[in-house]
Amino acid sequence: MDTDLAAAYDRCRALHKRHGRTYYLATRLLPGWKRRHVHALYGFSRYADEIVDRTDALPPAERAARLTEWSDRFVAGLRGEPVDDPLLPAVLHTIAVFDLDVADFVAFLRSMAMDLTVTSYPTYDDLLGYMEGSAAVIGTMMLPILGSHDPAAAREPARQLGLAFQLTNFLRDVAEDLDRGRVYLPQEDLRAFGVGVADLHRARRTGHSDAPVKESREWRSFPSMPSASTRIRTSSSA
Repeated sequence: MDTDLAAAYDRCRALHKRHGRTYYLATRLLPGWKRRHVHALYGFSRYADEIVDRTDALPPAERAARLTEWSDRFVAGLRGEPVDDPLLPAVLHTIAVFDLDVADFVAFLRSMAMDLTVTSYPTYDDLLGYMEGSAAVIGTMMLPILGSHDPAAAREPARQLGLAFQLTNFLRDVAEDLDRGRVYLPQEDLRAFGVGVADLHRARRTGHSDAPVKESREWRSFPSMPSASTRIRTSSSA
């Protein structure tokens, strides 16, 4: 492995170790040769997130320009052009080794760009459009690396697992997302529980959630949100 590629994998591993400690520890369960590839995928997603959310002192237009510039560098690398970037060589190498679907990476970057302009989602179907890129594709990126005796059968469960992780994050991070000006809980579901965005802000400000706010975070009760098992059965029968 050349020096630049090794350094890129080291950079991805460092990002993973620093920001995704639980996931990082889980990679210890994988064969040694696979770990660096998981680090590369984490590094890719984390770096995009850093541009969108960790540079919030910058105006959205400048953050969008930075994300576009980095995305263009990634696409250039896919075309085989030289890439001057601290971690993209590892990502591109991982894509080549496992023949990962480039469309998944494009969808992910598209959802990251949405975070710069979209602040709420009217319906769960609208939210699913975002999560297709932010979460479902993470499952399909990981699947070839983790391996499966039947990749075709494992694909939809992998997607659903990605969605489940994302939904869990949304419920955990309501306050943090409010601070960034975003509400991921679907508006129609909040209304069904008699909750408005003002109620969420009040709960954030006071540290106290009244009964409707607490109930609204019981995502399994959302009237418009089918269970994961229902979606898997529907997808499988299509």
